[in-house]
Amino acid sequence: MSDYLPGLEGVPATKSNISDIDGEKGILAYRGYAIEDLAEHSSFEETTLLLLDGRLPTSRTLAVFDDQLRTNRRIKFNIREMMRNMPGSGHPMEMLQTAVASLGMFYPGNECLTGSDLCEDLNYVHNMSVKIIARMATLVAMWEHIRNGYDPVEPRIDLTYAENFLHMLTNKEPDPMLARILDVCLILHAEHTINASTFAALVAGSTLASPYGVVAAAVGTLSGPLHGGANERVVDMLKEIGRPEKVKAWLDQKLKNKELIWGMGHREYKVKDPRAPILEKLVHKLAEHRGGKTSPLFETALALEEAARDHLAEKGVYPNVDYYSGILYSEMGFPTDQFTSIFAVARSAGWLAHWREQLADNRIFRPTQVYVGEPLRPYVVIEER
Repeated sequence: MSDYLPGLEGVPATKSNISDIDGEKGILAYRGYAIEDLAEHSSFEETTLLLLDGRLPTSRTLAVFDDQLRTNRRIKFNIREMMRNMPGSGHPMEMLQTAVASLGMFYPGNECLTGSDLCEDLNYVHNMSVKIIARMATLVAMWEHIRNGYDPVEPRIDLTYAENFLHMLTNKEPDPMLARILDVCLILHAEHTINASTFAALVAGSTLASPYGVVAAAVGTLSGPLHGGANERVVDMLKEIGRPEKVKAWLDQKLKNKELIWGMGHREYKVKDPRAPILEKLVHKLAEHRGGKTSPLFETALALEEAARDHLAEKGVYPNVDYYSGILYSEMGFPTDQFTSIFAVARSAGWLAHWREQLADNRIFRPTQVYVGEPLRPYVVIEER
């Protein structure tokens, strides 16, 4: 194949049985299970094990996995001290990429990655996946306190993944309703086929880089505003609009200038992202939990979606997962610059599922290019230039 396709759009990069998208019908499935069913009936722990192992676990298998996650939440003090020396003004995603990469120095275990014939040890792959997924939330929550000059909150093994994450972020007993909402958010963000960050994980994994390096590469890729950072931009955009009644004039001006509407459109979906309605319902659910009053931010978002429908629906542009996730996280009290870090906590499950799949049939990625530079020419010594 010699055709150049910008962004590799439509070019199959691998074979996978982890997740699937039908962009015309608005379907997203993990291992054949619809995202709507998983969001309603599953937990992040169960969904993670489904992604890693390829099947829904028995209660016994899930209990063992859950216990493994709980007992691997703690972080060595060396990493905490390293984080203390990072500038508090740094973005949480920069911290997370640095901290994840450093885990390999304190929790080594790359002896399996010395040759393709030694990468079939599923116990090794599973154990490394558990260690990373368990500590992702810990790192994000620790940074929220450290960057503000406080000691981090210790993780608790008596809480679920989402409950413990909330506890470590807020230093309060987790509200069961908020914990369940966060649990669903983690499920929705856990996997999404070969997106940019997952592809970065595949490329790093194909070189037999350590799983810490694999996830660090994915974190760096996710940090970009055209990928995981978009939900931060959505909140900034809605604050810029201000009120629902200002939506129409704001949108008309943006469309006239051909500017990007953050949280709208997706390369894969020609209809509304199936995760967006679930998140929208969660915002309503949270509002009901707090007495039924919705925020101006949410009201503005609803008005913008309605106004955009008249202009963009015929082009297949609808709200994506970032549109309502940013609003929801804002309503839950999370700092805006932590939104993408929470995304990374969830997506670590998908990244490591793809890492495992890559190792099972590994071939290093080495794409080609279309050269558009100068033809071969003689070198001119510096005195004659």
